[in-house]
Amino acid sequence: MGLYLALVVVTLVIGLGAQGYVNHQIKKYTYVPSATRLTGYQMAVGMLNYYGIQNVAVQVGGKGQDFFDPRTNSITLDPDAYYGTSVTAAATACHEVGHACQYAQGYVPMKVRGAMVPVVNFASNAWIFILIIGVMLNMVGLVQLAIAFYAAAVLFQIVTLPVEFNASSRALTYLKAFGLPAQEQAGAANVLRACALTYVAAALVSVLQLLYLLAVNRDE
Repeated sequence: MGLYLALVVVTLVIGLGAQGYVNHQIKKYTYVPSATRLTGYQMAVGMLNYYGIQNVAVQVGGKGQDFFDPRTNSITLDPDAYYGTSVTAAATACHEVGHACQYAQGYVPMKVRGAMVPVVNFASNAWIFILIIGVMLNMVGLVQLAIAFYAAAVLFQIVTLPVEFNASSRALTYLKAFGLPAQEQAGAANVLRACALTYVAAALVSVLQLLYLLAVNRDE
């Protein structure tokens, strides 16, 4: 019980700390206008053209929706990022274009991540139910299967890290080449670094939970 409570506390501290830092950085640079006066949409289109990436749609989505969808080869941006002219908008839009570049160029970690999606979608939803059934029926095999499924989900989060880091690196490289003022480049780097921290924190929490499950299973 003591180990579990410690895990809960550590998880909360990491999660809340990371989210608080991210929100602070995004909000801070949302109020810093870019000298380019270009919207996130325009920055995204400009970066796509710069790298010669064609047939990628850039569309506006709902609040908090910023992602690249390889299935439709499209980029969806939050309204603030799509219409906004802030440093945050530019950084967010170019980060998502970074993913489009990865897809177009066959970036290996993205391909590995994509191949894992079907398995992970099932494993991440099924593991907790299998674990509960295994514990209730005292079936060690089911418990171990549940842990294996959870481990697959953890591996997916770890594989996601280089994909996100590389997309941010591509975004910053473009912003520098585009001629964004150094101060704004630094702001964009802060925004992207903060966003990357959420993935790091999530992966760290998942690894700690996996280690806990392995330790408990070993003791039983």
